[in-house]
Order: sequence, then structure tokens, then C-alpha cells
Amino acid sequence: MVGGFTGKILRVDLGKGEIKVEDTNMQWARDYIGGQGLATRYYVEEVDPKIDPYDPDNELIIAPGPLTGTSAPTAARYMAVTKSPLTGTITRSNSGGYFGAKLKHTGFDMIIFKGRSEKPVYLYVDKGKAEIRDASDLWGKDVFETTDTLTKRIGGNVSVACIGPAGENLVKFASIMNDKHRAAGRNGVGAVMGSKKLKAIVAGGGRMPAIGDPEMYKAVLPKMLKKIKENPVTSQGLTQFGTEVLVNIINRSGIYSNRNLTDSGDDPLADDVSGETLAETYLIHNQPCFACPIGCGRVVRYNERESEGPEYESTWALGPNTGVHDLYTIIAANDNADRLGYDTISAGLTISAAMELYEKGKIPDKDVGPTKPKFGNTSALLEMTAKIGYRKDFGDKLAEGSYRLAKMYGDESVSMSVKGQEIAAYDPRGVWGLALEYATSNIGGSHMRAYTISNEILGVEPTQDPLQLEGKADLVKYVQDFTEVMDCSGLCQFPSFALNLDDYIELVNAVTGFKYTKEEIMKAAERVWNLERLFNLKAGIKPEDDKLPERFLKVPLPKGPKKGNVVPMQKLLQDYYGARGWDSRGYPTEEKIKELGLEFYKL
Repeated sequence: MVGGFTGKILRVDLGKGEIKVEDTNMQWARDYIGGQGLATRYYVEEVDPKIDPYDPDNELIIAPGPLTGTSAPTAARYMAVTKSPLTGTITRSNSGGYFGAKLKHTGFDMIIFKGRSEKPVYLYVDKGKAEIRDASDLWGKDVFETTDTLTKRIGGNVSVACIGPAGENLVKFASIMNDKHRAAGRNGVGAVMGSKKLKAIVAGGGRMPAIGDPEMYKAVLPKMLKKIKENPVTSQGLTQFGTEVLVNIINRSGIYSNRNLTDSGDDPLADDVSGETLAETYLIHNQPCFACPIGCGRVVRYNERESEGPEYESTWALGPNTGVHDLYTIIAANDNADRLGYDTISAGLTISAAMELYEKGKIPDKDVGPTKPKFGNTSALLEMTAKIGYRKDFGDKLAEGSYRLAKMYGDESVSMSVKGQEIAAYDPRGVWGLALEYATSNIGGSHMRAYTISNEILGVEPTQDPLQLEGKADLVKYVQDFTEVMDCSGLCQFPSFALNLDDYIELVNAVTGFKYTKEEIMKAAERVWNLERLFNLKAGIKPEDDKLPERFLKVPLPKGPKKGNVVPMQKLLQDYYGARGWDSRGYPTEEKIKELGLEFYKL
């Protein structure tokens, strides 16, 4: 018996107003684990790599994993798979909350959207049925208004995924927001949704998917929960302080950054924005996702408003990296991003790039108006985060992302991005595994395709010195492939502080009944990674794009315990291409393509 899959896929042609149900290709499901991997297999089969992301023929696939919606710990995740308007790469953006589980319970393994509606619409899915409904009255409403309106209109226990004004206005880093504050945040998936005039997806309910091996599941589940409860990170650190527990840890490690990563290594004000400080000031209570024993979400109150967050990455991007250390201002800026529906990391680094450009004299006063975008200017931060979603005034330029903004003003060096996507809250000069992950991630600068911070800073096995060259490429490949297992399965990555690869395989096998060996599941993960790489190569993303901003290669870290370091990028890349079984130029070899069964998609 196969568990974890409903066996049905929903196809929605928004241009024609047609809905069809078809059987899931279960051979593909096993070969690609499910979820994001399965969605990628469908996507590359049906979409031209050269397509414009806003072309009606581009697809947007919403895909829970096989474990999503079960009682497995953190079984809440879904993926949005499409081509990114920010980077031009294939992308996947991941979110938790309750929407993914609700969608799975409606009876579908994924929804494939194609076409463009003439008017705004939303999709209502419930108990194996779906209906396209008019959303004209919702167009222009923010995420919170849209969610509240649809929840009240439909009634019952539903979950809403929607776009805000940022998605409608094609902000290149617009998010798909679900349950108000949870975000499929990166790479502009919300803009693709907006280009299709799709305002929202509402998931009603149904039942949990069947379990493939019930006896194994009964034995495995309590063992995994026990490990999570006994691990200090998953039972204490993340629970008590959320992801912001990282602020002081990363600062002590010498890779926390200020002012568009010009002032990295040691931030004397870091504790002002830490999870500990948030807990003492604005925190009301924790907010777990579906089936989550950790509960890292933060519900906060500010200015008589209740909001959620900010997460560690958001705090840094909208805070210290813009020169702002006022937690109240950061919470308000984060709330702007959630309401308007855009990615806080890209937004923060685009704002910090604007601040650096302005202070260098590259942006004239007439372009920015009366509030000057200088580092540390809280008024400018709040004003810019309010304008981005509407593309209002200078917000229209910010909505293009840091790379295009920097290019407009003739100084690409200020864009802290890879392949057009902004990097995260760790200076790569002091942590070379993450430097290599930034450079080689198939979706552009991302920390979540291989969070080697766990191995290089936080002590998760296999551990490695952050400035160790030998074995670094092997570590990055391993963590990238392990991450594929987590992402394709529909589980959150946070249990990996307590659970290892064998634990995840046990959970996947218990739910699906596939009985993967370790070699088989890691080969499936590697298959997904290489398929994305091949798509990008066909789309015009070349190995020469596996690079970091010059700042990290030529300007040594200015202070702190990692002072003086730069990234030895060429050595890391050559080792990585070898570890991946690619040629020295960074192309998958014919042997590797054949080994992975990807001959149907070879270059």
C-alpha cells in the first residue's frame, strides 16, 4: 500500500476557467520523493525553460509533500514551484502554517495552475472538489483583509493562501502568504500568482492521507517525538526564543552583519534585537504550525496591534543590516511586509543597498523624496516598507530587487545577491560552507537549500570548522541532498537539529511504504537537484553565475573572531563540481545524467 499520497492532481486553467482532475504519476512520486520533487518533475515536463515568468503558459504548482497533513512532527509544509521573476531560475518557495495540511486533506497531491484569468479570481478546494470564484472585490486588499474576508465568507475551518498588493503589482520578490503570517516568501512566487490574476486559494478540508505502513508508523512516531523533546534546540531554544535565538549565537561566531554587510564580525547592539529581548518585551505567546511540537512562531503586540514575528532573517534584514537596532521599528516593518505580501530578506537587502547607494551619492534626492534613505533612519525604513507593495514613488524601484536597483544607479557592487536573489543573515567570509551554498543554490542566494550553519556553527553532525577547505564541498553536497529529502517530504527543517537522515528516512518509509534505502532516497534527492540544474542551464543560467558579490572575495572581514577572511571561491567551486560528478566547468556529465535517469532532459 502506498501512503502519503491521495493519487489525484488538480489542474486549473485560469484562462479557460477549466478544472480537471487526473491521476498522480506514482512512478514519478517514488523517483522524486513527492512534494517539491514531484512538482519539479511535472514542471520541467510541461514548461519551456526560456519562458517569461509572467507568460500565461508558465505554471505555478502548489505541492504539499507526502508527509504533509499527517501527524508526523512538523508535517505542515507545502512548496510553490515555478520560474522566478527575480532570478530567471526555476524556483521553489516553502511555507508552513496550516494551509499545506488543509490542502492535502482536500484530496490532492498538488495543484497545477496555468493561464491568466481576465478578472481576479480565487480557487476554493474542499473534499475533492474545486471551484473558481470571483475575487474582484478582494483585488487591492492586503493579506490580512483578504484572509479575514474569505474565512468569514466561506465559513467553517478553512485556511487561506493569498497574495497582497505586492503580488498584484508584480513586486519581483512578492510572496504567497498563508494563515496571514506564513510565507512562501522567496523568489517572487507571489508575483507569478498575481500575473495570473489569482488572488487566493482557500482550502477547506477532508481527511488525512492514509499511512503506508501503519505498524512501522506507530513504532517510529513516538521515537521521533522523544528525540525532539530531548534536544535542547528543539525543546528549549526555538520554543522559548524562536528563530531569533540565533542572533547572539551568530554574532559571537563573527558572521553577523550591519549596514549592507559592510560592517560585519561583531555587533555590540545585537542583543537589542535578540530573541531573548523580544521575549522580554513584545512577545505574547508562541504560534506553532500544524503538527508541530516546537512552536517557534512568535505572536507579538505593538502599537495596540497583534502581529507575528519577526523571524531571525527578517530581524536582521530589516534591522541591523539597514543600521536599525530598534525592535519596535523592525516589528512594524515586518508587519508591513506581511500585510502587503513580500519577502523580508530581499526587501531588507534592497533597502540596505539603496541606503549604501544614497550615502555614496549615487541616488539623487529627487528620486527618494523628503525622507532620506540613510543607514539607521527608522522613518525611511518604515516608509520604504510601506511603499514597496504598491510600487509607490521610490518603492517602484525598490520593488525590482537589489540587483536591478543597483544596476539602475550604476553600482552593482552594492547588491548582496547571487543570481539576483539576496543572501541571508550570515556573512559568507566567515562560514565557507554557506558561501558555497549561496553560490550554487539553484534558486539563487539561499541559506535554506543547505543550512550548513547547523554543521559549521551549531554542532549538528557531521560537524566541520567553518573555515575548513578540505571536505567542505562534500559537506555542502550532502546537506543539499539531505535538505531535498526534508523539503520533498513536507517536513520542516528544524527537527533536523534533533533528527538525522536515518530518522527522516524512517518517517518517509513509514508514511509512504516506499521502503527506500539510504542510497535510494539520496539518489532521488540528487536527481531533483540535477534536474533543477539542467532546467537552469537550458534557461540561460550558466555556471559562471555560481559566484558571490566581489565584496566577499576581495574585502576582508573587518572585525571579530573571523577578521581578515575572504571566500576562496574558485577552490570551493572546483571541489564542489567534482563532488557533484559534474565536469570542471560545472555541467552535469553524460554519465551523471544517465546514472540519475535524466536522459529525457539532457542538454
